[in-house]
Amino acid sequence: MGESHEFWSINVKTLFKSQELWDLVENGYADQDDEAKLRETRKKDSKALFFIQQAVHETLFSKIAAVETSKDAWRISQKEFQGSAKVIIVKLQSLKRDFETLFMKSDEYVQDFLFRVSGIVNQIKSYDEKLEDEIVVAKVLRSLTTKFDHVVAAIEESKDLSIFLFDELMGSLQAHEARMNRSAEKCEEKAFQAKEES
Repeated sequence: MGESHEFWSINVKTLFKSQELWDLVENGYADQDDEAKLRETRKKDSKALFFIQQAVHETLFSKIAAVETSKDAWRISQKEFQGSAKVIIVKLQSLKRDFETLFMKSDEYVQDFLFRVSGIVNQIKSYDEKLEDEIVVAKVLRSLTTKFDHVVAAIEESKDLSIFLFDELMGSLQAHEARMNRSAEKCEEKAFQAKEES
């Protein structure tokens, strides 16, 4: 799993949430006096444990095979791939540095740049680190090439950046780049026609 563990973790969390099992996996459960409730809780926990067992590679399965609760299996998988708290801090610092030093390349399409931004942001969030859209939007606007300067100015003047979503920014920038590409194609066609006529 390695690098893709963060994405595996997000997928499995979503599965647990859809089955109303995440709270059980994250927090475990205490033995209850009510025998029927305890039996139902153990049944749900076994279901969550089964999901984890089905979703892991055999090398990790051997490490979680003996555990009896989904909480224990989840913690082992997290520790195996994310490492200790110190390792997580180092990984997060590295990802934050990547985010801070991220700039669009001069020959890069805006979609490719935004894909790189999304990848880093999603990795940061996979460690339960909060990264608000406002911060991501501001970073993207600062990191675009100069050909987007007039678009950045228009967005900064017309939008409330404190509530402007990253997805909205993506749509605006991609639409603008598509218009720029169409204009460039028309100019090339006109130049080609002029050359043919002469």
